[in-house]
Amino acid sequence: MACASSPAIAQQAATEVETIIVTAQKREQNLQDVPIVVTVVSGEQLQDAGVKDVKDLQVLSPGLSVTSSTGGAQTSIRIRGVGTIGDNPGLESSVGTVIDGVYRARSGVAFNDLGEVERIEVLKGPQGTVFGKNTSAGVINVITAAPEFTFGAQGEVTAGNHGAKGASVSVTGPLSETLAGRLFAARRVRDGFYDLRNGAGPSTQGDNDDQDVTTVRGQLLWRPTDTLTLRLLADYTERDEHCCLDVTTLVGPTGAIIDILAADDGLLRPADPFRRLGHANRESNQHIEDKGVSLQADWELNDNVTLTSVTAWRDWRNRQANDIDFSSADIWYRPDDGRTFSNFEVFSQEVRLAGASGPLDWMVGGFFSDEQLNTSAFTPYGTAYEFYFGVLLSAGVNPAMVSQLTGLPFGTNFRPGEGAYDHFDHESRGWALFTNNTWHVSDALEVTFGLRYASDTKEVFSQYSNTVPAAACAAAIVRPMPAAMRNVICAPGSDPAFDGVDTSQKRTEERLGGTVKVSYRFSPELMGYVSYASSHKSGGFNLDRARLGPGIINPDTSFPAETVDAYEIGLKSQLFDNSLILNAAAFDQTFEDFQLNTFTGISFVVASIPEVTSRGVDVDAMWRTPVEGLTFTGGATYAVTQYGNFVPGPGVGPRLPTSRLSYAPLWSVSWSGAYEREVGSGLKFRASLSGRYTSAYNTGSNLDPLKIQKELTLWNGRVGLGSADERWTVELFAQNLTDEDYYQVVVDQPLQSGTFAAFLGAPRTWGVTLRSRF
Repeated sequence: MACASSPAIAQQAATEVETIIVTAQKREQNLQDVPIVVTVVSGEQLQDAGVKDVKDLQVLSPGLSVTSSTGGAQTSIRIRGVGTIGDNPGLESSVGTVIDGVYRARSGVAFNDLGEVERIEVLKGPQGTVFGKNTSAGVINVITAAPEFTFGAQGEVTAGNHGAKGASVSVTGPLSETLAGRLFAARRVRDGFYDLRNGAGPSTQGDNDDQDVTTVRGQLLWRPTDTLTLRLLADYTERDEHCCLDVTTLVGPTGAIIDILAADDGLLRPADPFRRLGHANRESNQHIEDKGVSLQADWELNDNVTLTSVTAWRDWRNRQANDIDFSSADIWYRPDDGRTFSNFEVFSQEVRLAGASGPLDWMVGGFFSDEQLNTSAFTPYGTAYEFYFGVLLSAGVNPAMVSQLTGLPFGTNFRPGEGAYDHFDHESRGWALFTNNTWHVSDALEVTFGLRYASDTKEVFSQYSNTVPAAACAAAIVRPMPAAMRNVICAPGSDPAFDGVDTSQKRTEERLGGTVKVSYRFSPELMGYVSYASSHKSGGFNLDRARLGPGIINPDTSFPAETVDAYEIGLKSQLFDNSLILNAAAFDQTFEDFQLNTFTGISFVVASIPEVTSRGVDVDAMWRTPVEGLTFTGGATYAVTQYGNFVPGPGVGPRLPTSRLSYAPLWSVSWSGAYEREVGSGLKFRASLSGRYTSAYNTGSNLDPLKIQKELTLWNGRVGLGSADERWTVELFAQNLTDEDYYQVVVDQPLQSGTFAAFLGAPRTWGVTLRSRF
């Protein structure tokens, strides 16, 4: 009888979606029991879609957007259209990134090779009660593969177009009866996606936006007793790349002046961005080092109570150089001399005590963090800076116009190689107490309630300087001239108000947030829930020059905390004998004092927008089809994320009131499918296809209509053949399979009124991978 039923049981198991365990509430739970919108991506899905870092993840998670501009450090993550522009280190993230229980200080700090990943959980909506501040829009929770007590090893080598080469190797296994280890190492290189023209130099770079990354990650798992587990992790990543330049999408009237000043065409005219031909006479480099160590201890005090401690230290350093006029004329730049950098050093400690008492699952905990940020920027004038503005101010006829206005000799108004040199020492210390509890009122009804009290203190010591006195602006302030001309001469980087000025600021904020969720299981296959959550993103300081007007420094660069109140109603279902998981939720989020970081063309301005709302629907599905080996996953987000009605302040675009935010498409849809079967002679065939659709959205913080990205569909594909025991596999892959042209960010080109430029998405890449597993 047992033998007769086993094929039916096996067939049923093959067509059921496996139970998916998540830690969205910092305890292991079945995804279908968690009253939160969670998109779960397995390690196999990540491999199929070619996901190596957080930026690649957006193809598998609807409503998630990840973009970067002048470098990997300038990475922005958004969920449901809400996020933080990443070019200002003074702003913290709206979307938190947590890797193995350790929070990463900024979105750009998380932009590294993820290594061997067990799964990624994308939690949508405020998650501050459990994950803390700076998770007002959501959390990306990355869980990497832990050491195993069974020996295993795997490796891969990859070669592709654009000179791509990569290799990785990992090994895991027992070191003793109670100690296991895992070691992962990877190296990836690729030529740049852009060709370059350098004009008269001094740069000789022939391409840009290349890749050169090395990652090493080691772990130890120690189980000295049946009730105590310790996991030690250490990692190091280095990126040494030429990144990142933009290409013009529209050349304004200043383009003719650029052409005069450059030894070549200066800018590509007419604009043809997808020719991927950039112009830079100065080098654009980034050198990033990211390293850290963490220790997680889990101690089962008894059958019902567990004590967890997560201690972490991380150090992230970025040294950068940019041709920031993005032309082959020598106007404005940041040299690769070590004076433009950012360094985050963070220590954090979390302690949680969790257990069960009768019908109550409870958790209490505390968190402490100490973040030290040291950042500096040196922005000198190029040899053509004064000539350029002279021609610009005289409508193209007088290169010495600046001298006529200031009375200073030509060539002394903006001395080449000299300029603004600012340094910021930023310190943030905070602590929090939190609790999150679930009361099982009955077999069907559960009530989850949580609170978090957080206290944060931030201090910044700002040192502003001009490496030579800003004589041109000093003269322009006292001499009669049109205000528009004075404003050009007295740009923030040329203002004597910042000649050797130091300022100190401090702010302390205390916040109480929380959540209430009520869920009801109508049947074993259907659960419904409603929830409320209140969370925040910390206030801080704009780490850039701020003025009240030419010659008048604004010593107060602070901005308040961003807060959110969110409501959600959802259903989670398991249909057709558990072969289909279908989850849906409607959400309504209201953000107050939304932190908008916008670039004016010469500096960054942080403004607090009174209100932003985000309303819509999320749907996620997983389907194990009746066809053996064929599975599908997918999801869609419909979100109307828009500003309230307000009066724009200085530096805030007039188009913003009642408009949708940048990077807030109405529709975001993702899907993936995989088919796997044995094909005889001990071989296994596997094919996968994943994709993402977004409706049109604006990429600019000022919502200029020239910055719109039209609706877009991207496809990634992979097909492989290997041994059934996975000892070897050969795969062919392609990212951006149909070679779509699209923008990441469209910007106002610095110093060039009327000229627009874009940082582009990656073109089609393809290659072959050989994998081996033991």
